[in-house]
Amino acid sequence: MDRNIRTVDDVLRLLDGLFAPEADRWTAGAASWWDGFYEDRSRPVPFFVDKPDESLVSYLDRGLIAPGRALDLGCGPGRNAIHLASRGFEVDAVDLSPAAIAWAEDRAREAGAAVRFRCADAFALVGEELDGRYDLIYDSGCFHHLPPHRRISYLALLDRALAPGGRFALTCFAAGGMGSEIPDADFYRQARLHGGLAYAPESLRRIFCDLEEVDLRRMRDEPSESPSFGEPFLWAALFRRAA
Repeated sequence: MDRNIRTVDDVLRLLDGLFAPEADRWTAGAASWWDGFYEDRSRPVPFFVDKPDESLVSYLDRGLIAPGRALDLGCGPGRNAIHLASRGFEVDAVDLSPAAIAWAEDRAREAGAAVRFRCADAFALVGEELDGRYDLIYDSGCFHHLPPHRRISYLALLDRALAPGGRFALTCFAAGGMGSEIPDADFYRQARLHGGLAYAPESLRRIFCDLEEVDLRRMRDEPSESPSFGEPFLWAALFRRAA
């Protein structure tokens, strides 16, 4: 007889188990899938380019975020982490994939950027190896790969790691552009995430309602010759924690 549900974490792990193993993109067990994704660095994947998000550049140029401690969640090949370091931030960057971290470290060496990369599950790492509070938490493409129940874990991470007055910046799939738009409950019935979840502006405002909205818009479509990355199928959102 199995009666082991006692805590919220027990419930979250139970819900994790409702998804087929091949649907996993958010736990340490997904590292091998992401390694395969990043293995060929020459693939024509839009965000493989060595350019920062145009929204991040805009926030910095407009003074909406200022240098301090930064945490890059799901950093991939490190393009945003390296840009933050070049703009005066002390940067920690985390990704599940050893292949992504190896690529990011290669890029950082070439750029002469000081970034502390970690190959790990950020949910486990924050509060253990990564302690203290961050002035900026940046997420370009991690949040939309979480199943609905793991938003609880994500919000808990922000609560632990974002400093009073700190900024949280997010890019994620936009409804009508990319990602699945089925209701949350249907993901559990189908045991799949369909490549990621799309969000509407009102959904993001409701999920992050404990933070003050600073900016929320679609990313600009940046041409190939631009020094920054932008795709209109993504939302760019910036929130502020109360001081």
